[in-house]
Amino acid sequence: MASTKGQVIKCKAAVAWEKNQPMTIEEIEVAPPKAKEIRIKVIATGLCHSDLSAWKGILPFTKFPCVLGHEASGIVESVGEGITSVKEGDHVLSSFLPQCNECPMCKSPNSNMCVKFFESLGYPGMLLDGTSRFSCKGKTVHHFVACSTFAQYTVIPHGFFTKIRNDAPMEKICLLSCGVTTGYGGPVKVAKIKPGSTCAVFGLGAVGLGAVMGCKRQGAGKIFGVDINNDKKEIAKTFGVTDFVNPTEHQKPIDQVLMDLTQQVGCDYTFECIGNVGVIQSALAACRVGEGQCVVIGVPPSGTNIAVDPMQLLFGRVLTGCFFGGLEPSEVPALVDDYMQKKIMLDEFITHTLSIDDVNKAFDYLIQGKTLKTVMHF
Repeated sequence: MASTKGQVIKCKAAVAWEKNQPMTIEEIEVAPPKAKEIRIKVIATGLCHSDLSAWKGILPFTKFPCVLGHEASGIVESVGEGITSVKEGDHVLSSFLPQCNECPMCKSPNSNMCVKFFESLGYPGMLLDGTSRFSCKGKTVHHFVACSTFAQYTVIPHGFFTKIRNDAPMEKICLLSCGVTTGYGGPVKVAKIKPGSTCAVFGLGAVGLGAVMGCKRQGAGKIFGVDINNDKKEIAKTFGVTDFVNPTEHQKPIDQVLMDLTQQVGCDYTFECIGNVGVIQSALAACRVGEGQCVVIGVPPSGTNIAVDPMQLLFGRVLTGCFFGGLEPSEVPALVDDYMQKKIMLDEFITHTLSIDDVNKAFDYLIQGKTLKTVMHF
């Protein structure tokens, strides 16, 4: 096959022309990578709730028309000047949260944030130089969180990808690019829960079940799974939930229900995986007095605020949060190894596998609550 390095590539992509409007499958043009960028061939891409929020226009940094998607596995097609971490043919995962290894945030042992993430927000819909590599029908098409994986080829800046082993099934490990890792890291990396602990996970979507899996991996003694959808009960037990609790089936507030179920002691750790400020308040209130920890993993709508009774904090409860489960992209290859060694679950998350041609169907499934994770391929 002739090399495409340095050339514009024409390929298939799902383009969102306007918010809340069906995406169309188009032939787009993808420019070669510039300095400190790579161009990859996307093999598989997951659908994340953040993609849905972007499509709805909820995320302020989304610009239309755009190519959404940020949860992908792919093969490096070409590299720009200054890229030394990967070469053509390497397998990579995209990462909406970058790791440049150069900024003060990256050098801090107490944070997984990176200044390039905030730089990217300063160029909404563009790459870090303020320009796009996409065009369609003579129009500029915007990027999404520097990843844009709903395209057969995409350009990603340095730091927004991580190299992985070449023998891992790409249609599975793409899930480690965001949702599953985000949930899993909460108990494992952020809370570092102790064996035998009592935990509660609020929201049993992919992120929540990732958190459940993390609690189980850490040796939690009891894991309450909290969700208003009873259809989640059986799959939740598969991941490690010991007690399923549906708040709508109780007269008391859910925090009081959990207090009753723990003989008024409360939970050692709670994980909010929805992004609802009311649920965050309940998760904090369900924590054990003196040492309970509430970890916010879900992303609330922009501009919302949480009201916290200061006494809950003065009595020793801890309220914290994390992005991408507190993990850095460089830690993801170890999770790929864990999957290959059957130490973590991925296959069980996937409820639908579709062609990118069916992207609107995938979004419908997510909106209707009919899917846990949908993986799309080209």
